[in-house]
Amino acid sequence: MGWFFTLVYASRVKKNPLLSRVHESDRYFREQQDEVVQRPFTFGDWLVLLVLTGVMIWVVWGVIVHAWFIPEIASQFFTMGVVIGLIGVIFRLNGMTVNVMASSFTEGARMMIAPALLVGFAKGILLLVGNGEAGEPSVLNTLLNSIAHGISGLNNAIAAWFMLLFQAVFNFFVTSGSGQAALTMPLLAPLGDLVGVNRQVTVLAFQFGDGFSHIIYPTSASLMATLGVCRVDFRNWLKVGASLLGLLFIMSSVVVIGAQMMGYH
Repeated sequence: MGWFFTLVYASRVKKNPLLSRVHESDRYFREQQDEVVQRPFTFGDWLVLLVLTGVMIWVVWGVIVHAWFIPEIASQFFTMGVVIGLIGVIFRLNGMTVNVMASSFTEGARMMIAPALLVGFAKGILLLVGNGEAGEPSVLNTLLNSIAHGISGLNNAIAAWFMLLFQAVFNFFVTSGSGQAALTMPLLAPLGDLVGVNRQVTVLAFQFGDGFSHIIYPTSASLMATLGVCRVDFRNWLKVGASLLGLLFIMSSVVVIGAQMMGYH
């Protein structure tokens, strides 16, 4: 469905670029394409590629062997950016100077400030309502318990659908898949047993609810970082992403209800 939606949208934009939701913000990239200058591939360019490849391999090794996460990965990419910038200055790649290097870094940081603040505020909201700890009394856990009791009186197929809806909404507050599973599954799994929802269907509802809603939630760090790098305004993305999420949610609903009715194991 995602491929089909993307291909249809891309086909429309190819026929008429003005139909693109990001036609105005794409001006930056169009101007960059117009400024492309051909020049020979030098030793400095090879060094840049070598550093880039080396860091990618280093990061993959660190993630696999030492379980690196965001702080470690970010530090590697920051160091790589500085080293590549200095190589550009030394070999004068594309007219690179120390001032241009500093300006480029500042511009990149400026694009990421708004997404970083938004994700930070979202984390602050989570801390206020309970910090996502399953074993501690909190507003969040009280809400979870109340919703679970509300679902318990429904038909099993409808209960399965409400589990999907609940997971999709709850994902706004806890975007971490493992964190959401730790909070909700201890409640929903036994609740599913009580109302006749198969545990595999409960897991299926969790996977669909946790996965697809990331494409429009501003609390998703990966989404906001990607939009920032691509210079896409969140409001413009929402107009496109909401349509896709609507289609995916309808498909997910059909699959979850169908799985419950067919006795999916």
